[in-house]
Amino acid sequence: MAENASFRGGVAVGWVLSVIVILALVADGAVDLFAPALISAQMAETGFPANLATVVGLIIFVCVILYAIPRTAVLGAILTTGFFGGAICAHLRLGEIGSPPQLISLLLGVMAWGGLYLRDERIRCLLPLRSVDD
Repeated sequence: MAENASFRGGVAVGWVLSVIVILALVADGAVDLFAPALISAQMAETGFPANLATVVGLIIFVCVILYAIPRTAVLGAILTTGFFGGAICAHLRLGEIGSPPQLISLLLGVMAWGGLYLRDERIRCLLPLRSVDD
C-alpha cells in the first residue's frame, strides 16, 4: 500500500513539473504570437529576424500541445527538447555560456523529461532507475 501511495505521489510531482514546463512554454509562445515587439530586440540579438516570432510562437504551441496530451507527450518532449537545445545553441554561438536563457532552457528540458518520467510508466519501463545493489 505504501508503494502505491509513493507511486501516486511521484505521478503528482511529475504533473507539477510538467505543468510548470507547459506554463513557461505557453507564456513564451503567447509573447511570440501576440506581442512580438516585446522580443524583437532579443530576436535580433540572437540573429533571428523579428518577423520569425510568429513562426517560433506556433512551433512552441505545437510542442506544448503535444507535450500536454498524455498520448503524444513523448513526441512533445522530444520536440520541446529540440527547441530548448536550439535556444541553448543560439546563446552559445553568442558566447553566452552559462547565461540565464541557457540555464532556464536546460532546466526546463530536464523538468520536461523528469515530469514525463514520473507521470508516464512507459518511460519508467524504458529507462529504469537502478540502485547500486541491482
